[in-house]
Amino acid sequence: VQLLESGGGLVQAGGSLRLSCRTSGDTFSRSTMGWFRQATGKDREFVAALRWMLDSSLYAESAKGRFTVDRSADRNTFYLQMNSLKPEDTAVYYCAARDAWAPLSDRASEYTTWGQGTQVTVSA
Repeated sequence: VQLLESGGGLVQAGGSLRLSCRTSGDTFSRSTMGWFRQATGKDREFVAALRWMLDSSLYAESAKGRFTVDRSADRNTFYLQMNSLKPEDTAVYYCAARDAWAPLSDRASEYTTWGQGTQVTVSA
């Protein structure tokens, strides 16, 4: 397994969760990493991405001001801190990686490696 997500669960509206994506060794240390989500019956949508140099990030409008992406010092774990969660944030959240050196992107088709996902459920 190259990307392994964890940290999902059930939380009440207004609560917080921190998702983690652990990568295999240094394979993705120079990759832009992204978070996507897919709610039941809906298409997969972009949430946030972090450039491998940690110098820039990109957020979906729905995530701005509430979610933050970060990475461990060794670049082997990628995080999504989610605050002020809403019921509409309920989805399976996926971690994804672009090829090395690739820039930020909000397009799922440009990410070449995917995790299996972790369920986030926000109750009203």
